Amino acid sequence: MALEATTTLNYPVEQVVAVFADEAFQRHVSELVGGKLESITVDGDTAAAFTATIVRQVPTGRLPELARKFVGEYVTVTQVETWGAPESDSSRQANITVKVAGAPVEATAAQRLVAEGSSTRIELSGAVTSSVPLLGGKIAQAAEPFVGKALNIEATQAAAWLAGEIV
Repeated sequence: MALEATTTLNYPVEQVVAVFADEAFQRHVSELVGGKLESITVDGDTAAAFTATIVRQVPTGRLPELARKFVGEYVTVTQVETWGAPESDSSRQANITVKVAGAPVEATAAQRLVAEGSSTRIELSGAVTSSVPLLGGKIAQAAEPFVGKALNIEATQAAAWLAGEIV
């Protein structure tokens, strides 16, 4: 299933990247959805190429009953973001993988932060897949809205975080 989203934040790319790699921000996003941040590891300097690994426990209460039977009340979600170095105009790109422990679901996405003066356009495109024979398409289809929403929450919450609306 395809993931597609675009939004614009009225902050420069450098600030948006710093927020995405911030532990307090990732804790906020995790708790916002009723989950818990297990860990965040940032390998490298966010001013250059770096990798951020975010591990969360996320409730499954909003998943379809079929999915909850397989995974239980909570799932551990690992999100790995491999960020490239800034381009000449400060735009950035991250390749993102999202894996759900104990569930045959994975998402891959490219997130591009396009510098537009003092604003940043965030473009996200990717796909959700499942490795289950025969039922994989249905499982991916059921998971796609939840994975897409989770990735989009980061972008919308980043704007509020940068504006100081969230403490």
